[in-house]
Amino acid sequence: MKKLILLFTTFTLFASAQILDPVSWDFTQDKLSDHEIELKFKASIEDHWHVYSQYINDDGPIPTSFVFFESNDFELVGSTNEGESIEEFDPNFDMVLKYFESEEIFSQKVKVLTKNAFTINGEINFMACDEAQCIFPMPVPFSFLVNSNGKIEKEELIEEITGEEIKNTERYNDPLIDLNNPLSDCGEKKSNDNSLWSIFILGLLGGLIALITPCVFPMIPLTVSFFTKSEKGQGIFNAMMYGFFIMLIYFLLSIPFHLIPNIDPEILNQISTNSWLNLFFFAIFIAFALSFFGYYDLSLPSKWGNKADSSSNIGGLIGVFFMALTLAIVSFSCTGPILGSLLAGTLGGDISTVSILGLEFKMVATKLTFGMVGFGLALGFPFALFALFPKLLNALPQSGGWLNSVKVVLGFLEVALAIKFLSNADMVEQWGLIKRETFFVLWFIIGALTVFYLIGKIRFPHDSKLGKISNIRYGFILFFLLFTIYLIPGIFGSYLNWWEHDALSGFPPPISYSYTHTQQEHEIFYDYQQAIEYAEQENKAVFIDFTGWACVNCRKMEENVFPEVENLLEQYVLCQLYVDEKTLLELPETVVVPTSDGGTKKKTLSTVGNKWSTLQAVTYASSSQPYYVLYSPSNGLLTNPIGYTPEISEFESWLQCGLDEFNK
Repeated sequence: MKKLILLFTTFTLFASAQILDPVSWDFTQDKLSDHEIELKFKASIEDHWHVYSQYINDDGPIPTSFVFFESNDFELVGSTNEGESIEEFDPNFDMVLKYFESEEIFSQKVKVLTKNAFTINGEINFMACDEAQCIFPMPVPFSFLVNSNGKIEKEELIEEITGEEIKNTERYNDPLIDLNNPLSDCGEKKSNDNSLWSIFILGLLGGLIALITPCVFPMIPLTVSFFTKSEKGQGIFNAMMYGFFIMLIYFLLSIPFHLIPNIDPEILNQISTNSWLNLFFFAIFIAFALSFFGYYDLSLPSKWGNKADSSSNIGGLIGVFFMALTLAIVSFSCTGPILGSLLAGTLGGDISTVSILGLEFKMVATKLTFGMVGFGLALGFPFALFALFPKLLNALPQSGGWLNSVKVVLGFLEVALAIKFLSNADMVEQWGLIKRETFFVLWFIIGALTVFYLIGKIRFPHDSKLGKISNIRYGFILFFLLFTIYLIPGIFGSYLNWWEHDALSGFPPPISYSYTHTQQEHEIFYDYQQAIEYAEQENKAVFIDFTGWACVNCRKMEENVFPEVENLLEQYVLCQLYVDEKTLLELPETVVVPTSDGGTKKKTLSTVGNKWSTLQAVTYASSSQPYYVLYSPSNGLLTNPIGYTPEISEFESWLQCGLDEFNK
C-alpha cells in the first residue's frame, strides 16, 4: 500500500497532462523449425505520425533499430527485416526519406542454441514525427521467453514497481514546477490568421505595382473602352467579369500547391535552406532585372498568347475569360518578376496547417493562395472600377516615358532581392562573401544608383532624355535618398550598434554574421541541476532548451532566432539538454514514466539522452523538441513553456516577459 501511495504522489502531476506517445509496440513469435524461431515487432502508429526505416543516412533522422542483448543461448540469423516503406520528401529533415505510417511489422529470425528455457532481451530505438514536430522516446524494452519444450511465449513485461524505481523517478520530478500555474501567462500559442492576412496584403501591393508597368497600364483604358462601347449594361457586366476572371486565373495558379503531394513543403524548405537553389534564384532575379532595364524581353511563348487571343473571339463569358488569360500571358514580362518576388517572399518556415470552413489546409499552400488572390484582385479591380465609372479614365495619366522609369526602378529592386538570395546561400555555406556589412554596402550602391537614375544621370536602352522632373518623381527621389542614407550605419557593423535597422528585419544577415561582431563567450550548461545551482548563486533565471542532435527545427531556432535575441539570452543562465544524446550512463536506472492514455510504464535509462527525455516527460509533461522553459530557481515556471517559434518578435517578447517576471 505504501508503494501505491508513493506512486500516486509521484504522478499526480500527470493526471491532466498529455504525453506524446504516438507509437505502441506488440510482440509475437513463430516457430519455424526445432532450431529456428522468428520474432515479430508490430508498430501501431497514430494518424498523421510516422516511424522511420532502419536505412537512413547519417545526416537524417534517427533510424529505427533493434538491439538484442548478447546471449550464448541464441544467435541472430541475418538482419531485422522490414516491409515496403513510403519514400517521400520529409519537411522535418528537408530530404527524401523512408518511413512507415499506420502499421508496420519488423521481423528477426533467431537460431536456438540450447534445449533449456531462455529469454531473448533487448530494446527498440526509434524516432516518430508528424508534419510539425518529432519525438525521440526512450528505448522500448522487449523480452521473449523460449521454453525447453519449444513453445515460444512472450514474457510478461508488467512488473511490480519497486520503491527504488519510485525514488529514481522522483529525481526527474521537479517539485517547483506546476504547469497549470506559471507566474505569467506569456507563451500562449498564436493564431495564423494574421500571417495569412499579411500575405494577402503583400499580394495586393504586388498587384498594384504591376498595374503601373508598361505591360499592364496602357491596357486599362483600351480594355475598358472596348467594353463600354458595347450595350451599356452588358458592357459593364463584361468588364466586371473581366476583372473577376483575372483574379480567378491567379487563384487557379495556386491550386497545384494544394493538390500535388509534398510540392509545397519541398519548395518551402529548399528555398530557406538549399544554397544551390538560392544561387539559382539569385541568377533568375538578375535575369529579371536585366529585362526590366530593357536589355531584352522576357515573355512566355508567343503562341500561348496568340492561342488565348484567338479564343477570346468566342462570345459570352468564355470569350471574356480568354481575354483575361491573354492579358495574364502577354503581361508576364512585367508581372512575372513581381509575382516571383512575392511567392519567394511568402515561403517561410511554417509547416503547420490552418482550418478554413472546417477543412484543414497546409499553411504554405494557403499562403500562396492568399498571396495570389490578393495579386489578382489588385490587378483586376481597376478594370471593373473604370467600367462602372468611365469618367475616371480621364483622370489617368497618359502613357509615356514614366512607365519605363517605373520598370527600371523595379529592376533595381530585383537586384536587391537577388543579393538577398545570394546572402542566404553564403550564410548556409559559410563562405564569408556577403557578411552583414557587405550586404549593406551592396544595397547602398543599389539605392544610390536608383537615385542617380531618377535624377537623370543614368540612362538605359529604352529611356529618353529626362526633361523637367515632376513632383511625383521628386517624391520617389526623396524616398530612395532617405532609404539609402538609412542604410549607411549598417556598413559600419557593430561600430554603430545604436542603429538597429528594424525596418529591414530579416533581410540582412544577423549581427553575429559580421566582420565587426565580437563573439561573446556564454557558458552553457548541459546538466539540469548544475544550471539551476549556478543560476541560484548568480541570482539569474534559467533558459532551458530541450533539444536534440537530430532536431532540424532546433537548428533553425539556434541559427535564425537565437542570434537576434542574443541580448536577452545573455541575461539567462543557458541550459541545453539533448534528449537523443547517446553517451552511456555509468549506472543505468529504471524509472516510471507517464503515457498518453493516463497510465504509466517502466523505462530503463541507459544514456544521457534518456535522463533528459525522462525529465521532460515527468516534470514538463512533454516529449517534443524544441521545447523551451524559463525557470526561476526559487519559484519554478516563469511563463508557459513554448515550442518551435520562428517568429523572432514573438520569441523575443516571451523572453522579455520571463525576465520581467523574474525581476519582480
